[in-house]
Amino acid sequence: MSLKIQLYIVSLWLLFILLFINKVQIPYCFDKNCHFIGFAKLLITNVVPLIFLLLAIFGLIFYVNFKYVIRRNRSLPDKVTRIENLNWEHLTFLVTYVIPFLSFNLNEDRNGLVFFLVLIIIGIIYIKTNMFYTNPTLALLGYHIYKLSTTNKENIIIISKDVIQENDRIQYQLLSDNIYMANKSINNGNTRT
Repeated sequence: MSLKIQLYIVSLWLLFILLFINKVQIPYCFDKNCHFIGFAKLLITNVVPLIFLLLAIFGLIFYVNFKYVIRRNRSLPDKVTRIENLNWEHLTFLVTYVIPFLSFNLNEDRNGLVFFLVLIIIGIIYIKTNMFYTNPTLALLGYHIYKLSTTNKENIIIISKDVIQENDRIQYQLLSDNIYMANKSINNGNTRT
């Protein structure tokens, strides 16, 4: 599966967790006559929340894969000549897409179908327009987004756990088109892990 698709699913991880919490139905009773309803009925009652839990687990797996992919070879150190912070784009994605999805009434079949179709359509748009880096989950995990130029590259998007400033030396790895993963370069090309 493409890294772009995986990062889109990672971006929705918070939504999947919140929907699981919102929709899961676990019966409870404190009376003497209470009894367990059985695993079969519990599973049937919670099909939709279990789908969200499964998607959240996939998001976690894809994040682990992302961390593995970004540890591969990086460029030689390159000096940042111009930088612009784009961290506000994480919030735009969260407010525009994630929070409104919480209001969907998924108890009706048609709304559930529309919900998943809209998720797929937004995913296709985000992947085709290379906006997959606007990822609120990565922001929660401490990643930053920058638009910058270096001595060798112009107007590239950088995702980094490091706080990068003008004149810093960075090493980067291509993710897609003009989007890179980067770390500050330390001691003649050794990178922080």
